[in-house]
Amino acid sequence: MIAVLLLVAVGGWWVGARTAGPAYALGNGLALTPPMGWNDWNSYGCSVSDSLIRQTADKFVSSGLAAAGYQYVNIDDCWMQHSRDSSGNLQPDFAKFPSGISGVAAYVHSKGLKLGIYEDAGTATCAGYPGSLGHEAQDARLFASWGVDYLKYDNCNNAGQTSQQQYIARYTAMRDALAATGRPIVFSICEWGSSSPWTWGANVGNLWRTTGDISASFSSMLSIYRRNVTLAQYAGPGAWNDPDMLEVGRGMSTEEDRTEFSLWAEMAAPLLAGNNLVTASATTLSILGNKAVIAVDQDALGKQGREVSSSGGLHVLTKPLSNGDASVVLFNENSGAATISTTAAAVGKTGSATYTLNDLWTGAVSSTTGTISASVPGHGVVMYRVSGGSSSPSPSPSGSASPSPSPSSSGSGVPVACRVSDVISKWDTGLTANITITNSGSATVSGWSLAFTLPSGQTISNGWNATYSPSSGQVTATNVSYNGTLPPGGSTTIGFQATHTGNAAAPAAFALNGAPCAVS
Repeated sequence: MIAVLLLVAVGGWWVGARTAGPAYALGNGLALTPPMGWNDWNSYGCSVSDSLIRQTADKFVSSGLAAAGYQYVNIDDCWMQHSRDSSGNLQPDFAKFPSGISGVAAYVHSKGLKLGIYEDAGTATCAGYPGSLGHEAQDARLFASWGVDYLKYDNCNNAGQTSQQQYIARYTAMRDALAATGRPIVFSICEWGSSSPWTWGANVGNLWRTTGDISASFSSMLSIYRRNVTLAQYAGPGAWNDPDMLEVGRGMSTEEDRTEFSLWAEMAAPLLAGNNLVTASATTLSILGNKAVIAVDQDALGKQGREVSSSGGLHVLTKPLSNGDASVVLFNENSGAATISTTAAAVGKTGSATYTLNDLWTGAVSSTTGTISASVPGHGVVMYRVSGGSSSPSPSPSGSASPSPSPSSSGSGVPVACRVSDVISKWDTGLTANITITNSGSATVSGWSLAFTLPSGQTISNGWNATYSPSSGQVTATNVSYNGTLPPGGSTTIGFQATHTGNAAAPAAFALNGAPCAVS
């Protein structure tokens, strides 16, 4: 069966549904698990250099982090000169990089690692160096010629191009430029969550920042966690929510460092260290190198963990794993120790008289008939890998039901079930809508059309990731060349802007390939 779940988020009314599968990835075959590596910015700012990148690459290897899965050594802002050359090309700052970017890339590659670089989807980077806006194809070709493997693409000095459509256009331009080079380059969207990139990023990049910049404090980490943990439905292989770099080893307590690393792994987040690795302590390296926790982050199923309960600063998260286990995090955001309890059934495990609990930080192994409980230190976590029995579908948060839609048959003979929910009939003078379509069935959809009704007086003014015909009344959105195929577990996000003349009702009567979608 193909189950199609739709999410429409708008500036006033919105229609939403919790997607059943991972986002439909960009299709470049990269970042099928969350990227792991390091970025210089949080510890070095503009003091980046050839020697720093080489030393960090060496430390990756000598510390065992490379063997644990870390591979990207990423250069952030300030690596270039303040002007392009006479041909319009970016120029490395040769005082910082005497052998150029290609030279340091060759060294990093010789260590079995990959090199990342930074640019900006504006006229200038955040530090005031030349941006890539209007130079996307030229800059992408240059990066490819240097041997770059990863691009972090920032959002400063964006020339006032801040509508969601303009965000999508600016980042899509670089996506297409990178693809045209023929070189595999992971594309990291860094627009700070400004335009809800989780609703459109899967078709554009491999990962997208969900918040502003992190800092080395528990309060900053907690704030970012609270935003990112709500976005699990949008993540999947090749398409990840990015809550920013790790602050492990940069001033939080050891307990807090373990907490951040555990939460980021549970949320299937990129694991990009931001500390001084060259002089990192043995404790910091042991946290970053915890292979049992890394295995949760890198699990091939590609599910982001979800909260199943959250009350009074005490949280329970669960993440289904590809072998049928579940990763469970008991997180205490309060300053004092507290007992946190849940059950095997609540975290998605059923069908066994006993379950094995493997503590991923202490290595202790225990068993339970169903209760999962621990005393958790303030600002700390206890993280278990739970095995035994069988795994149920992704559990719903406490008090929230997720009924399965009933199947129906499309005009093409492909079984389809779809649902729209949370319809709020309220908006001002216009709206921006994003609709996520997910194929949670076992058959691939090749070519799709989504029909829906716009109430009288409403007109689509522009749209993206689909063609819309007509712009009012009964509207049909048809796939474009790059998102027409939805493999099992894949999804795609389309969107549009619309105006109205007095009728603020929500769109209705959604149908995919002729099969009506229930509204709940």
